[in-house]
Amino acid sequence: MTADDRTIRDLLSYRIHQLANALSRGAALRYRREFDVSLMEWRIIALLGDFAPMTLTDLARQGGLDKGLASRVVSDLVARELVRREASDRDARERALSLAPAGRRVFRGLMAAARERDDLFHAALTEAERSAVDAAIRKVLAVALREAQAEQEKA
Repeated sequence: MTADDRTIRDLLSYRIHQLANALSRGAALRYRREFDVSLMEWRIIALLGDFAPMTLTDLARQGGLDKGLASRVVSDLVARELVRREASDRDARERALSLAPAGRRVFRGLMAAARERDDLFHAALTEAERSAVDAAIRKVLAVALREAQAEQEKA
């Protein structure tokens, strides 16, 4: 096959997207069943569990989420008493987000489930393969970030 014969199914970005979707589908089903949270909620809870306090802007940026969507998800988590909003030390106009006690309990369960799933995926690879995958991800991510920055500068 030549480079010109490739279809969408041959593109690295498409294949990685398929992998990410497959990984996410299983996670979404498990996290909804065991913890009653969506993948977006899981991502926000995980980020706050590891890095709180965070502003909504920081949370959206780190989570790769649209700020409006992140705001709606956070509002729902606040209503469910999993997340707290408090005045920010940095800026009175900002709200610092952190996990409420119930959110911290959900976070611990989610992370245990996520680590269990991660162990399963790692077990499918030899040590050499894990190292190769980690190195490949770092390289492709660096190129993708540079390319995205270049495209943003053109916009």
